[in-house]
Amino acid sequence: MQGPHTTSNTHKYSVIIPTYNERKNLPIIVWLLARVFDEHALAWELIVVDDNSPDGTQQVARELAHAYGEDKIVLKPRAGKLGLGTAYIHGLNFCSGDFVIIMDADFSHHPKFIPQFIRLQQAHNFDIVTGTRYRETSQPAMTGTTPGGVYGWDLKRKFVSRGANFLADTVLSPGVSDLTGSFRLYKKSVLQHIITLTQSRGYVFQMEMMVRARALGYSVGEVPITFVDRLFGESKLGADEIVQYGKGVWSLFTGV
Repeated sequence: MQGPHTTSNTHKYSVIIPTYNERKNLPIIVWLLARVFDEHALAWELIVVDDNSPDGTQQVARELAHAYGEDKIVLKPRAGKLGLGTAYIHGLNFCSGDFVIIMDADFSHHPKFIPQFIRLQQAHNFDIVTGTRYRETSQPAMTGTTPGGVYGWDLKRKFVSRGANFLADTVLSPGVSDLTGSFRLYKKSVLQHIITLTQSRGYVFQMEMMVRARALGYSVGEVPITFVDRLFGESKLGADEIVQYGKGVWSLFTGV
């Protein structure tokens, strides 16, 4: 899907973006989303789940809703930092589309890959399509994709990410190449089902979602993406999250 979408697509795509101190990033990611969806004649909305950012993120979201329309930009704030997993659960309550896309607000996930997600999903009626940094081609194969990769990370962070995926793949055998990725397209009904069973609420949430999806027999396709480190703001991944991830792998191995 390299140019405008030429076949009729009557689906609506709800994008959930959790935010915390994303005042600088939000206007640009919204512009990119609007351009991609409008160029491909796709119905869409953006659910912004903000955890009481002190930098004015919510005010920026309100201004964007005024500019793009309140049917396009839907701000659903929370009282404080309550975790990434619960942000998606909160946002899902307000999605009116029949497909849901989850992604980050900091340009780590470029909206230009969304049409490829949709094309692969439609070609195979997948329940889930996930972006992967670690594949050369899509799975199943599809024309028009480019090899995945990571840009802007130092060697240590790349090693941690690769190691985390290797650990999870070895222990859990999830059948996907990038278990820690958080750029995905779900059928809304599938996401609603999986999310009710998921127990993790932090960064382990993404991994558990995919492991449970496989255990439940849902079909998953993969599209290679290029992951770029954030332009503005600081990464929210710290030592506590890395420890939590290790515990999460063990918990899923013994419990799913």
